[in-house]
Amino acid sequence: MSAPVSMLVCAQCAPDGSFLDLARRGMGGGSVISVECMSGCRHAQTVAFRSPGKVAYLFGDITAADIPLLRSFARLYDASEDGTFADARVLGDLRTKALARIPG
Repeated sequence: MSAPVSMLVCAQCAPDGSFLDLARRGMGGGSVISVECMSGCRHAQTVAFRSPGKVAYLFGDITAADIPLLRSFARLYDASEDGTFADARVLGDLRTKALARIPG
């Protein structure tokens, strides 16, 4: 059984909470957590994915149109052993929005 995947949403990018609400609805369950700031202001909206023992990912310039890609990424990330992918093409257009991959 894999550790739970958390999607972190920067609260400063959309202080009215609108993107957080959209993400929670669009991710179809799972853990979507608001965090105060991820210092990605030049690339608002930022989101990150974390799971214990796996690399973490930070994405920027996220819009409502990216929710299906984020949902797909969450499934692939959850299924991966360590959070890495042999081929970045599985990320689809999210690969161009990846700001960082942080070792686990």
